[in-house]
Amino acid sequence: MAKKPEAVVAPVKKTIVVQQTSSAARRPAVQTATLKGLGLNKIRRTRELEDTPSIRGMVHAVRHMVKIIEERG
Repeated sequence: MAKKPEAVVAPVKKTIVVQQTSSAARRPAVQTATLKGLGLNKIRRTRELEDTPSIRGMVHAVRHMVKIIEERG
């Protein structure tokens, strides 16, 4: 009897949930652009983002305005 092909399992992507905690008003334009790049632009807005070094760097750059709520994966 022939072997059955094994099921291919997709790798699980790690994600983080980030929430904006303070306003970007009166902040440098670079920080406002970083928040927009993360998909955040209003207080208490959350986004689930892929956990990559570039995203972690962006979160670190605006760490005083955001918090990581959850790490998944």
